[in-house]
Amino acid sequence: MEGHENPDRLGVRAAARAVLEDHWVPQGYTAPNHATYPWQWLWDSCFHAICWADLGDDRALTELRTALSVQAEDGFVPHMNYVRNPGVAADLWGRDDASSITQPPMYGHAVAELVRRGVDVDEETVSKAESGLRFLLLDRRRLPNGLVALCHPWESGADDSPRWDDFCPGGFSLESWRPIKNQLVTSIERSSAGSPVANPDFETASAGFNALVVFNAWELAEVTGRSATTDRADELAGCLAGQWDESRRTWTDAGASESGSGMARTLDGLLPMLVSAVPERIDAVAADLIDPSAYGGQCGPAGVHRQEPGFDPRSYWRGPAWPQLGYLLWQGLLWYGRTEAAEQMASTTVRGAMRSGFAEYWDPDDGTGGGAVPQSWTALAALMA
Repeated sequence: MEGHENPDRLGVRAAARAVLEDHWVPQGYTAPNHATYPWQWLWDSCFHAICWADLGDDRALTELRTALSVQAEDGFVPHMNYVRNPGVAADLWGRDDASSITQPPMYGHAVAELVRRGVDVDEETVSKAESGLRFLLLDRRRLPNGLVALCHPWESGADDSPRWDDFCPGGFSLESWRPIKNQLVTSIERSSAGSPVANPDFETASAGFNALVVFNAWELAEVTGRSATTDRADELAGCLAGQWDESRRTWTDAGASESGSGMARTLDGLLPMLVSAVPERIDAVAADLIDPSAYGGQCGPAGVHRQEPGFDPRSYWRGPAWPQLGYLLWQGLLWYGRTEAAEQMASTTVRGAMRSGFAEYWDPDDGTGGGAVPQSWTALAALMA
């Protein structure tokens, strides 16, 4: 792919800082976008914390602490914190302060990245991160193949992914999918503490989500030297390895959609590369991420494989480039020494971030921004520049 040079690194960092500064709120977190996303989202804030730390700003630890401040006693961490306006969504979630589902547990990686950047992360924050991962590894229901079940599509972070299409009768459409997502909140089975443990109406285990559970447990253990969750994480990694589909060059989901939409080739379906021990699979992912006939784009990797029937480069979760997924896969490429692919991934993703005006997501070919513009998690581009 031609023309994948990086924009000026200092310029990217200055733009990232400006977005973060503008989105900071007094309650102690970075609002993803003041108009569209004024509340605190879990994995967004974990990425913000890493960005703040990379910029040498002590708001890194403040943001992470705020995200974990609504954690339940059993370790469950809600995916949304309504500290600015408690009760605003109580009718949906059944609680005032936060939501009643989670999101990818990026707090393990966030703690690790803060420590690597010299931040003195307090023991309480580390313990909360360990407890959050322990809840997912021990208390969340497993499917028969051993993978951790989702309780709602929002828990994956990939809200409208083609992988959920089997749960949308008659085929995916925004009109029919929107009420289903709200209905799925009501069918969640909860522990005695009210924490989400299973959903019989959404019987699926996301390969991407499971990969991030393992990755975050390993990351946290690396910097703490403690093995509280590593045995179960290692076991989960072994279960996840069995989800590789050689013909489609992706990891597939388990559960009700495993023979259907759970096989869709999506960018989050490549996240198990982060915890894979098979060089040939890592090579396949590295090649596809920069292949313009697969995921590769001039402005970052497409969120859905270009040969998938529903690929749409500008439709929410149906094909655009997403900065947080680009960042995570870039991390994996670097870790496994696929330097050339990592450099190309970084430069194209940074280009997309800048062309889109730090958008929530963007067209992987020309950088046209979509969703909220700007969105603060796109400050991850500063780490990749």
